[in-house]
Amino acid sequence: MDLRAYTRDYTQKDNRLASLSYFGTFAVYFLSLYVAITYVAQWYILLPAGLVFAFAAVRLYVLQHDTGHHSLFETRRQNEIAGHVLSPFTFAPFEVMKQNHNLHHANIGNLEHRETGEIHTMTLREWKEAGFWERLTYRLYRNPLILVPVGSAFTYFIRYRWPKNTTKFGIMGVLLHNLVIIAMISLLYYVAGATGVLVWFVFSFLGGMIGVFLVYLQHNFEDTYWDRRPDLNPQVAALQGSSCLDFGWFFDFAVANITLHDIHHFNARIPSYRLRQCHYNLPPEVAPRRISFGEAVRALSLKLWDEEQKRLVPFPG
Repeated sequence: MDLRAYTRDYTQKDNRLASLSYFGTFAVYFLSLYVAITYVAQWYILLPAGLVFAFAAVRLYVLQHDTGHHSLFETRRQNEIAGHVLSPFTFAPFEVMKQNHNLHHANIGNLEHRETGEIHTMTLREWKEAGFWERLTYRLYRNPLILVPVGSAFTYFIRYRWPKNTTKFGIMGVLLHNLVIIAMISLLYYVAGATGVLVWFVFSFLGGMIGVFLVYLQHNFEDTYWDRRPDLNPQVAALQGSSCLDFGWFFDFAVANITLHDIHHFNARIPSYRLRQCHYNLPPEVAPRRISFGEAVRALSLKLWDEEQKRLVPFPG
């Protein structure tokens, strides 16, 4: 089967579907935040409303990711405008994050360019050669109780205020982005007070943790793919080095199908609203392996890439 030709059939963009996804997610984002703030004293309303808000925040981030690939709306200009509008709500300055993510796609699975990935992975050989402090730092970094909550807070609230390659891809855009975030929080404080800002922050933080968990799973699982040039195969890296998470239809919908990351890496021009159809229409003999939630949780124990066994492994006993 010519998988490249097959996926091209799903790259058609539709502004009606894109607008429904884009504006519908914004509507859920604002409505759930309003409900959470209004009923902050009633935990049985606050918690579900906050959870919906957190997933809506994740979905906005995924949609911004799509606009960076120019795969959401029909034209480049429409995607660029939509991506910039999303930026204050995702905490991610559009232009710099778009360029950094393109570098990630260009170097997927490349052991010699791991700096373009979101989660750093050491090889087993590097671990054995590392000193005490380097090992300790890496152990702490890869501990899920640190990686997910601390990683979320650091990445979205601190690191994205000045992302890597900012000086290369747009200082002014990042500065303006940060000013808009300050204005947005100030407006929320004016309208809803400190309580409103606190509710927004807590559930934005929860959304960030969901996002970090998903980012980790996109390329960190037992039979993922890493290699060095000239042996590196980009198509194998895209499919085998990226995961397909099988958490159910509703979860896929809640996160705009970013769970189907293998097909996305193989052809980034497929809109998020066509990814699930593209994946599940594949014949069984060529469909990528899907990772269950239990397998995904167990993948958090995998820390090092074993170049000899060609798989991700836990720390040595």
